Amino acid sequence: MRLWQLRYVAFLIQIIILLFLASGCSTQKNTARSRWWHAFNARYNTYYNGTVAYIDASLEKENGHQDNFTELLPLYPVGSKSSRELGKANFERAVEKSKKAIKLHSIKKRPEWRSGKRKTAKDREWLNRKEYNPFLWKAWMLMGRAQFHSGAFDEAVSTFSYMSRLYQTQPSIYGRARAWLAKSYIEQGWLYDAEDVIRNMERDSVHWQAQKEWDYTYTDYYIHTKEYAKAIPYLRKVIKHEMRRRQKARQYFLLGQLYEAINQKELAYQAYRRVIRLHPPYQIEFNARIAMTKVMAGTQGHQMIRKLHRMAANDNNKDYLDQVYYAIGNIYLGQKDTLRAIDAFEEGNKRATRSGIEKGVLLLRLGDLYWNREKYDDAKRCYGEAIGLLDKDREDYGQMARRSEILDELVPYTNAVQLQDSLQVLAKMPEAQRNAAIDRVIKALKKKEKEEADLLAMQSTRQESQDDFNTPFDPQERMTKRNTLPNVNGQRSGEWYFYNPMAVNQGKTAFQRLWGKRENVDNWQRINKTVVSLGQQQELSELQLDSIRQQESMEDSLQQVPDSAQNDPHQRAFYLAQIPFTPDQVVASNQLIMDGLYHAGVIFKDKLDNLRLGEKALRRLVEQYPTYEHMDLAYYHLFLLYSRLHQPTLANGYVQRLKTQFPKSEWTVLLTDPYFQENAKLGVHIEDSIYAATYNAFKADRYDEVLANTHISETRFPLGANRDKFLFIGGLGKLNRGDATLCLADLHTLVEKYPESKLSPLAGMIINGVQAGRKLRGGKFDIGDVWSRRAAVLSDSDSIAKRTFSNERNTNFTFMIAYHPDSVNENQLLYRVAKYNFTQYVVRNFDVVITQDDFGLHLMKIAGFLNFDEALQYARAFHKQRELASLLKHARTFVISDVNLELLGTNFSYDDYDKYYTKHFAPLKISTFQLLTEPTEVKTQAQPKPTLEEVDRLLDDATIIDNGLENKPLDSGTYVIPVEDAKSSTTQGGTIVPVEQPKKESNSGETVISLAPRTTSKTLLPADSAKTKSTKQLPANAKKSPQKVPTQPVQPAKAKPKQEPNKQQPQRVGETIIYFEDGKTAKDKTGKPKTVDKTTDKNKKKKKKAEPKVIDFGDEYYDLEGF
Repeated sequence: MRLWQLRYVAFLIQIIILLFLASGCSTQKNTARSRWWHAFNARYNTYYNGTVAYIDASLEKENGHQDNFTELLPLYPVGSKSSRELGKANFERAVEKSKKAIKLHSIKKRPEWRSGKRKTAKDREWLNRKEYNPFLWKAWMLMGRAQFHSGAFDEAVSTFSYMSRLYQTQPSIYGRARAWLAKSYIEQGWLYDAEDVIRNMERDSVHWQAQKEWDYTYTDYYIHTKEYAKAIPYLRKVIKHEMRRRQKARQYFLLGQLYEAINQKELAYQAYRRVIRLHPPYQIEFNARIAMTKVMAGTQGHQMIRKLHRMAANDNNKDYLDQVYYAIGNIYLGQKDTLRAIDAFEEGNKRATRSGIEKGVLLLRLGDLYWNREKYDDAKRCYGEAIGLLDKDREDYGQMARRSEILDELVPYTNAVQLQDSLQVLAKMPEAQRNAAIDRVIKALKKKEKEEADLLAMQSTRQESQDDFNTPFDPQERMTKRNTLPNVNGQRSGEWYFYNPMAVNQGKTAFQRLWGKRENVDNWQRINKTVVSLGQQQELSELQLDSIRQQESMEDSLQQVPDSAQNDPHQRAFYLAQIPFTPDQVVASNQLIMDGLYHAGVIFKDKLDNLRLGEKALRRLVEQYPTYEHMDLAYYHLFLLYSRLHQPTLANGYVQRLKTQFPKSEWTVLLTDPYFQENAKLGVHIEDSIYAATYNAFKADRYDEVLANTHISETRFPLGANRDKFLFIGGLGKLNRGDATLCLADLHTLVEKYPESKLSPLAGMIINGVQAGRKLRGGKFDIGDVWSRRAAVLSDSDSIAKRTFSNERNTNFTFMIAYHPDSVNENQLLYRVAKYNFTQYVVRNFDVVITQDDFGLHLMKIAGFLNFDEALQYARAFHKQRELASLLKHARTFVISDVNLELLGTNFSYDDYDKYYTKHFAPLKISTFQLLTEPTEVKTQAQPKPTLEEVDRLLDDATIIDNGLENKPLDSGTYVIPVEDAKSSTTQGGTIVPVEQPKKESNSGETVISLAPRTTSKTLLPADSAKTKSTKQLPANAKKSPQKVPTQPVQPAKAKPKQEPNKQQPQRVGETIIYFEDGKTAKDKTGKPKTVDKTTDKNKKKKKKAEPKVIDFGDEYYDLEGF
């Protein structure tokens, strides 16, 4: 046999073996062969592909992750939020492959055990397992780890929690799962849950194969709880476990940071040296060298500074100069040399080439130094730039943001004061000195511009060289790279902009620098809009108008003379044009100084809590500029300032100045109030209690009390925290008393004086509605109870006398359900109501309509009731349905006539109608008949007229035939005759059938429908209808066929029995028949009881009495929401 034939046979044998194994290796079988087969298949098929994806994702995250060496490094790269998106696609692929392996190869069926075979402890453990595939735990572990490293900590918690229950009998796997479960809790910030897992595991011994994972877990836990001394021993074990050089270098760097945190400088220095010995990427090595200089600065400060300067001169460090000078500045700070530290930080800021976290930290530290030295202009510059470079999760970010916000408000005033002081000094100088000072300013400006130009050229050259080095040869790839956004702090270029919080913060900062702080509203570029358009522009002060005119004239001059020397900051004329030489210019300059001093003093006092600078600014204002227009306010703030400094003499002196110079000022009234001391100590609590009492009085319609308390708020607490609420509730109280003008006045005051109040938008909408032509209406109702609201009354003078409720019961009624739309599942209620109407009331058609009233209530109206009795019967049956009643827990139902429905919610509230209904409708007795089982109209088909032969045959049978002359048929086949005396039980030669009121069931099981209600008449049937079964035929006079029903009772004449003609089956009209007293036993002509037809008896058994149908609302038809 040839070689190729042998190979072909071998291949066929392998295929046959594999097919044989597959046929006997189902997951429903638990044998040694099936376990081996599924473990083999899971390992080398799906699990292998998942492992490859997991490794690729881990390498991508490791290479793309950028550590922030200014803070404590996270143990895992996923601990940094900026790196969680790295490798996510491959991690998701690993999770998908793991799930597939578990789905296809999980064996849950217990193996068969021979009854006589003895069980050891190991056998019992094996039989108690929940998973019998010996390899599948690795798929579970792979899935959980992939979820953990992709940042899906919730999913990882679910996976490891289930895994710990699944492998509870196997200590090695159970220990690993619990360790990863604790790590998932730690990275999520759920330290309490992690502590619970750790404490429970400490009670049991950890399997030696799971000890490695628990070393990582303890390290991560103690770092997050800031117990660095406990974390160090476990971290040293983790370093021994680590196999990748880059991760080991990170862990040594973290070890040095922990030693530095517990002030063990020598051990920290050794740990940083171990980082360098591992030859990690240059960024890690560089930061390790920086950290070494930092920990040794205390004893070898000058040597470390010289070493850092050598590092700054190295071209390899040209992109890390900000960190080098930051380290130099920190060494100077350790030596208490703040000025040199500031110089070093400024040099690092100037020579920085990256806009990353490192530069942000440098600017934050520099801003803090300026803040402490009260150089708020420089501090504002540093904070404003740093706030866009740092992550919001930093502990000191909140303090930096608050300081930046305060400085944004303060610095414009302090700069204005400083500038005007300088300009006035220049104006008083001799011309030679003035020109020399201006020349110095011009020289400094040119020097600064040259430095900025050189730095920009250097950065541009460097960027071009990098672009040339990285330029692709493919033109298409080159175009793609050109259109790609630049990286921010080393992040991936493919990462979406808004996933990078640093890039977002930088964008926000750039926007605020260009446009200022704007509210997130439409058309933000336009002038600020208020809630209420008052129809007039805001009045501008004379200074503002002068400034606008000056700016317009300056723009005109710039357009006319673009090359003028006054517009060139490198010329003297530019600065001379700004110096106030004339008296008018001096007055304008003084006005800017006064305004800046006042606002700066208030900000120093209230927001910076710097009472010394606040006193300096306000004292200068009141002493140098006594003509300031808001001097009373300055005196008031000086009184508060000296009160806080515990200098009552000076404080009372400013109160006396207020009394003397501004006796009618609101601040004079406030400070001279006899309750001022009490208000200062307990005013907040007193005002809160007064407002609570006012609100309760408003709900109870005690409007005099509301107005009295509002007056107390106006006079005693004009600056109270609840003043806006008093204005709003006082205005509504005036509206309910009928004074809409005063209400609008209070709302206008609220909008103008308290634009940031939560009530201001509501008041503005009310005012805008009135200005649009709507009428302002009110009513005495509880503002929290919508059922008491009505909208048609403005005052009690008009009253409600024009229209009132009607107690008419014989008119069209409606059953109405009122509810808040959020409290009831409207679609489900509509479906159940419609189904209930369709199944319970076959002969009636009810209209179901949903509307909304003026107060936001939804009204489901069920119409079609002819009177009050029908509507009330429906309402009672409706409330007996438990499924419907469960939906109406938060709704109210009403039985109301259409006439009264028009008044509901306008002239009258829902509660008003409830009271009226209880008085006029509730005591009424209603009909006991089942009115809703009858149709509103009874219609039957017209019977065909009998032929001449049928008439002759009926005459032979002595049957009365109506000719239709005197008794006109109703609805083509039904005759109604007047009520006769009870004694007239028979008529001459006719068939008389009583018509009953309610719907009944005949003995034959057929449905009987009566005519109009309250009808006690009897019906004279047509002749051919007398032939129906179970009907007693009365003999008639053969000689004469009566045309009328006699008014007196007449004995029927005895006639000889005649041969009965062929019986005709009467024509049936649908399912509607008329009851002929079938219950009585009919007798034939011989006087014997008639034999009952067996078929009729069978029909009686089949058609039993109809029972009320129980509606099941949980059937399959309610899958779609919305009927």
